[in-house]
Amino acid sequence: MTNVLLRPARDGECGEISALCLRSKAVWGYDAAFLEACRAELSIQPADLDPGLLRVAEVDGKLVGVVQIAPEGADLHLDKLFIDPGILRTGIGRRLLDWAVGRAAELGAARLVIDADPGAADFYRRMGATDAGVVASGSIPGRFLPRLELLLADPAGR
Repeated sequence: MTNVLLRPARDGECGEISALCLRSKAVWGYDAAFLEACRAELSIQPADLDPGLLRVAEVDGKLVGVVQIAPEGADLHLDKLFIDPGILRTGIGRRLLDWAVGRAAELGAARLVIDADPGAADFYRRMGATDAGVVASGSIPGRFLPRLELLLADPAGR
């Protein structure tokens, strides 16, 4: 898709971005109760709109994707990467991930840590991420998610 604009989120878009995250999560077949349990974790608040840590994808004036990263020690964590279900497999997810990787590298991170939905883990693996264990879900007690990582720089500087 060539007419994709990656841009900072605008004031007033939190509700639209949050709804996009929930629609995207639903693509994996989760029921309404599961999605409701995830609502807080998938929601965007005005304080999250830091243009250095969050980008949205827009096509023809319509918001179709979001990516958010957050500092985590010497690393950066991929907090969110969601695409509108109607445009999956068009390259927008790759473009958003590329932005996150580039921005993490600019910020000096050695790796980008990804706690992936099991359904999305293969996408990240195709993008070069490797498995790094599992982590407890932030929304569903007793559920574990694959943790992946993308190495951004050789820690030894080679």
